[in-house]
Amino acid sequence: MIAVNGRFLTQRVTGVQRFAAEITRALDAMAAEGVLPGARLLRPASDTPSPFPHLRDEAFGRLRGQAWEQAELPVRARGSVLVNLGNTAPLLMGRRQVVVIHDAGAFDTPESYSFAFRSWYHALHRALPKVGARLLTVSDFSRGRIAHHLGLDPARIGVVHEGGEHILREPADTAVLARHGLRPGGYALVVGTRAAHKGLAGIGEAQALLAARGLVLAVAGAANAQVFRNAGDPSGQAVLPLGRVSDAELRALYEAAFCLIFPSRYEGFGLPPLEAMTCGCPVIAAHAAAVPEVCGEAALWFDNDGPRRLPDALARLLDEDGLRERLRAEGLRRAAGFSWRGAAERLVALLPKEDA
Repeated sequence: MIAVNGRFLTQRVTGVQRFAAEITRALDAMAAEGVLPGARLLRPASDTPSPFPHLRDEAFGRLRGQAWEQAELPVRARGSVLVNLGNTAPLLMGRRQVVVIHDAGAFDTPESYSFAFRSWYHALHRALPKVGARLLTVSDFSRGRIAHHLGLDPARIGVVHEGGEHILREPADTAVLARHGLRPGGYALVVGTRAAHKGLAGIGEAQALLAARGLVLAVAGAANAQVFRNAGDPSGQAVLPLGRVSDAELRALYEAAFCLIFPSRYEGFGLPPLEAMTCGCPVIAAHAAAVPEVCGEAALWFDNDGPRRLPDALARLLDEDGLRERLRAEGLRRAAGFSWRGAAERLVALLPKEDA
C-alpha cells in the first residue's frame, strides 16, 4: 500500500508542485482503476476537500511545513510506502519511502537560494540516502549532478520524466492576448522567474532584434522589466512583462507565440519547453542542463557562453522558409513521448518493496 505525502498542497505552485500534483492526479486515476488498492493521501490538517477523490484522504496534525513532515507524517504513514514528490521527506521513514529530488540546484547554483534554504537541502539530501530512502529524479542530467554531490553511484537514483499534456486540459484563454495588446505571431514568449539561473538578464540582444523586426518580447512570470534595462531598445517598448498567468492563459500564449525563448542555464527538467512543444510552439533554448533531454532535435539551440548566439538562432527562425513549421511538427512529435501517466507508472515500478 502506498501513501502520498500531500504537503505540496499547502505550497505555492511552482514546477515542483506542478510535478507533485500531476503525478498524484495520475496515481489517483490508477487507484480508480484498482491498480493501487488502499492508496492514501496524507496531508496537513485542512477544511479544503482533497482534489484526488480516489485516494483515501487523511488530513491531520497540529504542525505545519517541515515540522509536520518530519514529526507527524511518518507516524501516520507507518505501514505504507511513502511517496514524496517535492524534494523533501521525513527521515524517520527510513527505507520505506521514495523521494523525488528534482535537481542539485542548491549545490550547483547556490546564488539562486537563501543560505538557510540551501543549508537545509544540503543536510537533508545527504541524510536521506544514509537512512535508506530510495532517491528518484526527473532527468539523467539531474541524476548525475545529485550523485556527484551526494557521493552516490548514479545507478542508485531512478529517473521519472515529466509530462506536458496538462497544458491542454483547459481551453485557451485568448483574452490574455487582447489584454496585453499582443497579436498572434507578433511576439516571442519567455517563461521564467528572475532567479539567477533562469538567464533572463542575458537576452537583451534578442529584444533588440525583435524590436527591429516589429515584434515584442512577452515575459510571463517575471514582473519587473528592469532586468532588461540595457537591452538596446531606447523606448523599452519591446519588452512586455505579463506577470503570473493561469494555465489557460499560458496555453493561449504558447499557441499564438512566434516562438518560446528559454534561456535558463540550469534546469532539472525544463517544463516550459515541453509545454510549448505540446502546444505547437517552436522552441529556441540554451543548450544547458536537462533541456536537451527534453527537446532533442526539436529545438534551435544557443549557448549562454559559447559560439552559438541567441540572436543568430532567432534570426534563422525569422528568415528561413519552412523552419518554423518544421520545428512545430517535430516539437509535437517529441512532446507525444512524454506523459504524466507514463511517469506515474514508472514511479510505481521504482517503489521499494513493502517488506523491505
